[in-house]
Amino acid sequence: MVESRHRGAVAVAGPDGRVINGIGDASLITSTRSTIKPIQAISFITSGAADHFSLDERELAVVCASHEGEAIHTETVAGMLARAGLDESSLRCGAHAPFSVETAKHLEERGEAFNQLHNNCSGKHTGMLMTAVLLGLDLDDYVSVEHPVQREIIRTFAGLAGLDEDLPSAIDGCSAPTFGVPLSSLAVAFARLVNPADQNPEVASAARRIVAAMINHPEMVGGTKGRFDTELLRTAHGKLVCKVGAEAVYSVGVLPCEQYPGGLGISFKMEDGSYRGLAPTVIETLTQLGVLVKAEIDQLSSFYRPAVENRSGIKVGEVRAVFQL
Repeated sequence: MVESRHRGAVAVAGPDGRVINGIGDASLITSTRSTIKPIQAISFITSGAADHFSLDERELAVVCASHEGEAIHTETVAGMLARAGLDESSLRCGAHAPFSVETAKHLEERGEAFNQLHNNCSGKHTGMLMTAVLLGLDLDDYVSVEHPVQREIIRTFAGLAGLDEDLPSAIDGCSAPTFGVPLSSLAVAFARLVNPADQNPEVASAARRIVAAMINHPEMVGGTKGRFDTELLRTAHGKLVCKVGAEAVYSVGVLPCEQYPGGLGISFKMEDGSYRGLAPTVIETLTQLGVLVKAEIDQLSSFYRPAVENRSGIKVGEVRAVFQL
């Protein structure tokens, strides 16, 4: 008995800008949300800020993160801010409880309030702030779409996505700009993130550093356990980078390999904004494209076909992706 359905679209593109596979409407306009954090981090490097403040690979990974708010994340972000002469109060992302249930419970037990460091976007915001500090720019409105830090992010993203810089924008959950773009353009941007050979040398070098940081430190991109981004990065063993965004938008960059010499960019959007069908769709797509092998699919089984259990813990169903590219 099929009880519910989640519909969406998948766009698969190459670095040449062509859509080569997918299902649904590749021209669907979607908000970029947090899925473009790895691309937003490019200008942090090209500005010189990452090197000026001597960021290591682990710190660079948290700039790309939607993290769990665990100690490894908050302590890393706090250390980065201190290096720039700032603290938590400089952030404009707002505070929310840590995504990590365990961390949130520990805070409550100690009678401590969560703060902006626990915001899943605090790493991204810290990168933006450090860029503004280096360039001597205003810090109070660094999230404004007209701020020079954001204009450079837009220029870089538009270049990778093959879009004009006059992008429709809105305010994201963390108060930074988010952009309305075709799903196919998001896929092209990720194809060029993992294969930046045709980009200018500074962007290409920054993209390679970001990809390496995410692959080598998956726990900083998501969390230490239970996060799909982290587990997919770990399981793929350097084959890809991936990033989730709010309202069930998702992007994957498949690194150049024997099967796909130019690499691939793949973007996903669940139309109802529900995450329930997102991971099964991502894994099914990577399976059909031959990116993941059986052992890797088995390792991701809890995400691929999540069990539906009743109150007695009996498995009564599962969530399953049903489509053919």
